[in-house]
Amino acid sequence: MNVQTTRFGTVDIDRNRIITFEAGLLGFSSQRKFVLLQPDDDGVFYWLQAIEAQELAFVVTDPSLWVPEYEATIRRDQMKEVELASLEDAQILVIVNKYDQTLTGNLQGPIVINLKNYQGIQLVLADKRWTTRHEIVQLKETAQSQAATA
Repeated sequence: MNVQTTRFGTVDIDRNRIITFEAGLLGFSSQRKFVLLQPDDDGVFYWLQAIEAQELAFVVTDPSLWVPEYEATIRRDQMKEVELASLEDAQILVIVNKYDQTLTGNLQGPIVINLKNYQGIQLVLADKRWTTRHEIVQLKETAQSQAATA
């Protein structure tokens, strides 16, 4: 199946890899079908690309790479919603944003994907340890931006 994207052009994807979010994502409830794109084999960041809106894509990452103690509590009813029998069958991702020279992860709103059936859900955690802008990477200034401030 071909999917049009604004970032990667036309991408050929396997229909079996389409992730369905019955409730959509927060703020994007009308978009329910996404695919996970991996820009390169060594990367730790992925694109969660909407199937029906070529301009809608989110950078996502595995939060455990950045915050080893991170845990997303999923209730039984949420597990049922995506037909998740075991947490071992789940992939947890968080949406990444850039603020100034910092990449942050939304640890308060993780995405849970059932790897057996590709059903997904976005959680809203009440745990105050996690924020919507948890710093994961501090970016280095480029030579061009350093020259502009000199």
